Amino acid sequence: MKPGAAFTDSIHTEKIKRHRFRENDSSSASMNGKVLLIALIIVSTTIFLKIVSLQIVHGKYYRSLSDSNRTRTKIVYAPRGVLFDRHNIPLVYNLPGFRQTVKGKVVILSQERALDLIAKGAQNISVGSLRQYPFKDAFAHALGYVGQITQEEHESSDFKDYLTTDLIGKTGIEYKYEKLLRGVNGKQLIEVDATAKEVRVLGQTDPIPGQDLHLTLDSKLQLEVYSAMKDVKKGAVIVSTPKGEILSIVSKPSFDPNLFTLGPSYLATNTAYPSIGSILIGNDQPLLDRAISGTYPPGSTFKVVMAAGALQSKKIDASYVVNDQGKIQIGPYTYTNWYYTDYGKTEGEVGVVKALARSNDIFFYELAARMGLSTLVSSASQMGVGKTTGIDLPGEAAGVLPDKKWKQKNVGEDWYLGDTYIYGIGQGYLLTTPLQVNIWTQIVANGGNLYQPHIISMDDKPLKTGILSQPTVDLVRQGMVGACEAKGTAWPLFDFKVKNSNLKIDGKNILQAASSSADMRHVVIACKTGTAQHGGEDTPPHAWITLYAPAYDPQIVVTVLKEDSGEGSNEAGPIAKKILEEYFENK
Repeated sequence: MKPGAAFTDSIHTEKIKRHRFRENDSSSASMNGKVLLIALIIVSTTIFLKIVSLQIVHGKYYRSLSDSNRTRTKIVYAPRGVLFDRHNIPLVYNLPGFRQTVKGKVVILSQERALDLIAKGAQNISVGSLRQYPFKDAFAHALGYVGQITQEEHESSDFKDYLTTDLIGKTGIEYKYEKLLRGVNGKQLIEVDATAKEVRVLGQTDPIPGQDLHLTLDSKLQLEVYSAMKDVKKGAVIVSTPKGEILSIVSKPSFDPNLFTLGPSYLATNTAYPSIGSILIGNDQPLLDRAISGTYPPGSTFKVVMAAGALQSKKIDASYVVNDQGKIQIGPYTYTNWYYTDYGKTEGEVGVVKALARSNDIFFYELAARMGLSTLVSSASQMGVGKTTGIDLPGEAAGVLPDKKWKQKNVGEDWYLGDTYIYGIGQGYLLTTPLQVNIWTQIVANGGNLYQPHIISMDDKPLKTGILSQPTVDLVRQGMVGACEAKGTAWPLFDFKVKNSNLKIDGKNILQAASSSADMRHVVIACKTGTAQHGGEDTPPHAWITLYAPAYDPQIVVTVLKEDSGEGSNEAGPIAKKILEEYFENK
C-alpha cells in the first residue's frame, strides 16, 4: 500500500528504531545478569571463606573469646599470716572486706557501700581480707601496716610476681617479712549473662594463707610501756632481754595503722592523728620510728662505753683515779663537771666506779684524752656504735661515730683536743640510736657478748663473744649499780621496791625490802642516766636512762629517751621506774 498523507515515512522509521532498542536491551540485560552472577559468586565465596576462617582457621581463638565474654576470672585474695606475741596473743586480725579498683587504684569499701555498688551492677569490686590492728597506736612502728603496691615497687624484681592491686607490707614487720606473710591468691571462674551479671561460679582455686609469725614482743608489757610514755611528745623506749630479744619497742608520737588498712569509713579515736593526711604532714613525724631511726647525742650514757673501752684496752685499771677540781681550762675553753656547774662543788679523787655512779665529767674528759681518739673509736665500734645492729625492722640508722677523717670531710676542720674531751661525755658529733644504747647496755649485762636484736623468735646465738672480760664487766656494773643507789644520779630508782612475794630473796639481786609488808622486795638495778645537750642554749636537752635488772642476774634491759625535755634522772627515770614496776610485779 502506498502511504497516504496521514501516514508518512516516519512510521517506517519508527519501526526500525523499536527493533534496534529491543535488541540493545536484551544485550544489556544479559550483561547485567552476568555481573550479578559474578557478584553473587564473589559474595558467596567471601562469606564461605569467612566462615571457614571463623570456624576452622581461627575457631579456637573465637571460641575462647566467646567464652571470655560469658565468663570472668575473679581474684580471691589470700589472707596474710597472723602476727602473735610471745604468749600467742594475736597482734593483728584479718577481717573480710571489699576492695574496689578505680583507675588502677585500690579503694577499701565499707560493707554497706560495697553492697550498694554491687546492686547497681559494679563489676570492679572484689572480696578479700583486710588488716586490722587491735592495739592501734601502741604497736604501730613495730608491726607496721599494708598498702597497695606502687608502680615502682611492682616493676622491681622483688615484686615481679605480684598483681598491681595487691596490698603489701609498707613498714615494720609487715614490710620486713612480706614474703612470708603474703600467701598465694586464689581464683574464681564466674559465668555471666549478656548484661555481665554473675550467674554462677564455674570453678575455684582456693587461696593459700600466708605464714603466721611468732614475735618476741610481750603485748602486756608493750601496752604498759606505751602507757608510761603517754605524756611524752617525742621519744622512744626499748625493752629487751640481755640476749637481744625485743620485748617492747615504742616510738612517740605514734599513729593508728588502721587508717591505712580499713578505708575511709574507719574513725580513729584517742589519737593526735585522726586521718592519713594528718599523719603524713605531722610536724613531729609520727611515721618515724625513733627507736631505730632517730639519731641523738647519747650524753652520759656513753660513759658506759668509755669506761668499758678504757678498761678493756688496758688504758686504765681499777686503781686509776682523776682529781676532780670542777673544771679543765685549755686556752680560752673551759670544760666543767655538771656538779661544779650546778652546785659549785667538786668530788676530789674519782675512780672508774665512782665516775660512773656520779657521772663525773672531769674523769671522762681526762679518760678520753688518755685513751686517744683511735682507741676511743675502736672501743666504741666494738660495742656496736656507728653501725646498724641488724634488727629485723626496716629503716635502721647507723648513727655517727666520728673521727678525724669524718670531721674533715663533713665539717671541713681539723680534730682538736676539745673534740676528744666532749667525745668522752657523749657529746659533740657523736650520734646514736636508742637501740644502739640498748645494745651496749646488753653487752655489759650479759657478760661481754654481742647479740643481734630481733623481734621474730630465733636462736639466741651471739654474733661476737668476749668483747669485755669479766673484770671489766664487774667494775662497770659496780659503777652502774652505784648510779641507781643513794648518792648516785638516778634518784627515781633509789631503793626500788615492788610487791611480789614470788621474787626469791637471794641477798644479791632480790633483797627483803625495808617495809612492814613481807611481800615487798627490793630489786637491785644497774643503770646510767644521760642529759644530752643539742641545738642552742635555749633548747632543752634530751633525757636518757639505760639500765638492766636484776644487776647480778639480768633478765631485762631498758632504754628510755625523752626528747627535748631536761635531765635524764628527772624525765627518763620515772618512765623507766614504771616499766620496771610492771615487769617485776607480774613475774
